Amino acid sequence: MRLVPWQPDDLLRRLDDVVTVYGEAMGYRTELLQTRRGYIGAHVRRPGFRSVATLSTEGALAGFGYGYTSGPGQWWHDQVRAALPTDSREQWLSDCFEVVELHVKPAAQGHGVGARQLRALLAMADGRTVLLSTPEADEQRSRAWRLYRRFGFVDVLRDFMFPGDERAFAILGRELPLAERPVDAPGIVGI
Repeated sequence: MRLVPWQPDDLLRRLDDVVTVYGEAMGYRTELLQTRRGYIGAHVRRPGFRSVATLSTEGALAGFGYGYTSGPGQWWHDQVRAALPTDSREQWLSDCFEVVELHVKPAAQGHGVGARQLRALLAMADGRTVLLSTPEADEQRSRAWRLYRRFGFVDVLRDFMFPGDERAFAILGRELPLAERPVDAPGIVGI
């Protein structure tokens, strides 16, 4: 497998594959995936957009990640801002890169793909901080949670409910730049 940076048009050309990987990784219903397709298509035009993809030797999409500069007027930013205490808003959201999506097909999980994607994405990110949301889960059993903790992400909000989703989410953050290699994180290949 190889990790490659993606430009907005690269992601749009592979939007069907991106939505498929997203759906498999998150376990979402088909009707929700069509809505997400529209959101993802619009996200590529946001300021500070950065994206990576992991491709098999045959070119199949095994995983992807993207983010952009978080700012007022963006749905996720505004939801999180409203839930944060006033002093935390400045700390976390004033110069923030938002990891919007980071997904790996279930068959490719457990091989360092997510860690390589996250490291590459954070290396390209602009901002003083980075935030992301992930479904609440047992931190010891969840691969995503173990990954984020290895990369030094800390709790910003817990048990947060986004409108339209029945699951609770955690908002996790860390400062940028990502200077040190996380424990057990494999190196980046192809970027």
